[in-house]
Amino acid sequence: MLLNLTLAWLWIVLGFVSGLLLGLFFHHDHWLGGYTSFKRRLYRLAHISFFGLATVNFLFYFTAREFGVGSPATVIASWGFILGAVSMPACCLLLAHQPGLRALFLIPVLSLVTAGTLTLWKVAKL
Repeated sequence: MLLNLTLAWLWIVLGFVSGLLLGLFFHHDHWLGGYTSFKRRLYRLAHISFFGLATVNFLFYFTAREFGVGSPATVIASWGFILGAVSMPACCLLLAHQPGLRALFLIPVLSLVTAGTLTLWKVAKL
C-alpha cells in the first residue's frame, strides 16, 4: 500500500514533467501530426493518465487503510493499480508509434478493472 502512495506522488511529478515536455511544442500546428492526429491524442492521453492514475492510487491507499492490508484481495488490488498506472502511459506512447499493438491496452485495462472490482468487493464487506 505504501508503494501505491509513493507511486501516486511520483506519477504527479511525471504528469508535471510530461506536461512541460508537451508544452514545449504544442504551439507548432503540425507537431506529432497536428492537434487531432492519432499520435498527438495518445501523447495527451499518456500525460493525463499520470494524473488520473495517481488519483486512483491515492484513493486506493486511503481506502485500503480502512480494511487492512493483509488480505490477498488487497495485495492483488494494490499491484493491479500499480500495474495499471505503469502500463497505461507506456501503452499510450508505444501505441502512438505502433498502432497495430493496440491489444496491449488489455494490460492496463484488465489490471485496473480487476483492482477496482476487488477494492469494491472489500469496501462492500465493511
